[in-house]
Amino acid sequence: MISKTVTVAIPSGIEHSPVAMLVQVASQYDSSIYLESGSKRVNAKSIMGMMTLGFNKGEQIKICAEGNDEDNAVKKMEQFLSGQQ
Repeated sequence: MISKTVTVAIPSGIEHSPVAMLVQVASQYDSSIYLESGSKRVNAKSIMGMMTLGFNKGEQIKICAEGNDEDNAVKKMEQFLSGQQ
């Protein structure tokens, strides 16, 4: 299992469309992927769970992944959240 804390740099923060795109990114990987913000921890492949986080630009979140492609999963999630997609 690996984890990395990143700063959200998506201009509008996480709203409906970016959440759907982020879930699509996470769903490309076999690994289990979770995002943590404050005391909340949600499955990054669940659109309903992701919508409960509601993080904003500048906020730090933790990406956690476990599985055979965890390194690539965390890297792509980080790229998306930091606006480098």
